[in-house]
Amino acid sequence: MNKKWNDIRVVAFDADDTLWDCQSWFDEVERKCCELLSPWATAREVSEGLFATERKNLSLTGYGTKAFTLSLVENAVRVSREQLTGDVVMKLLELGRELLLFPTTPLPEVQETLETLSLSRRYQLVVFTKGELLDQENKLHRSGLEQYFSHMETVSNKTEKEYRQLCENLGVAPEQTVMVGNSFRSDIVPALAAGAYSVYIPYHVVWELEKSEEFPHERLRKIDHFNEILDILG
Repeated sequence: MNKKWNDIRVVAFDADDTLWDCQSWFDEVERKCCELLSPWATAREVSEGLFATERKNLSLTGYGTKAFTLSLVENAVRVSREQLTGDVVMKLLELGRELLLFPTTPLPEVQETLETLSLSRRYQLVVFTKGELLDQENKLHRSGLEQYFSHMETVSNKTEKEYRQLCENLGVAPEQTVMVGNSFRSDIVPALAAGAYSVYIPYHVVWELEKSEEFPHERLRKIDHFNEILDILG
């Protein structure tokens, strides 16, 4: 382990697509939505319209399933030129409801790695994620992983300010914290800006709004397998 990592006291983990699969479920709902709206628009038109609607609504609705569902319905009304029938609206709402209940099965090596870190008693393990509070709490509960975490924070967005506030809430300095996540934009860049360390573990699917250019940094490690965290932390 690099000596610069010796003082780490807190290991913070992103939730969606870091601890369990999430984006794949959203992509599947989008695919089903395209099928429902095929009488009015092509799949490309529906998807491009949905992305534009999500981006437009982001400052008001934030991130999460409910925000996505609102954009889903709004976009459907628009692309159908307000010809949408009540039964289709109900189907869209049911698709959104499914996203509140999908199984949050831990990704490979996640549970074993968390158990090892927990048993070491060297680090405080926390969940630091963005989205809707109840939804994120429910997903953590369904995953069976909550036993490994002493603290969970759900924020509306992840910027340098939120990372500094997390450290303040936990009573540690940013340089005593490492953030583990799959989004370079949300989990890596602002954590590094705050002075924390970061472990980047890319996921095979990425939401369009989370895509970002990568860059090297002395406080950053990129891994392919979750259990490599143990090698980094020693």
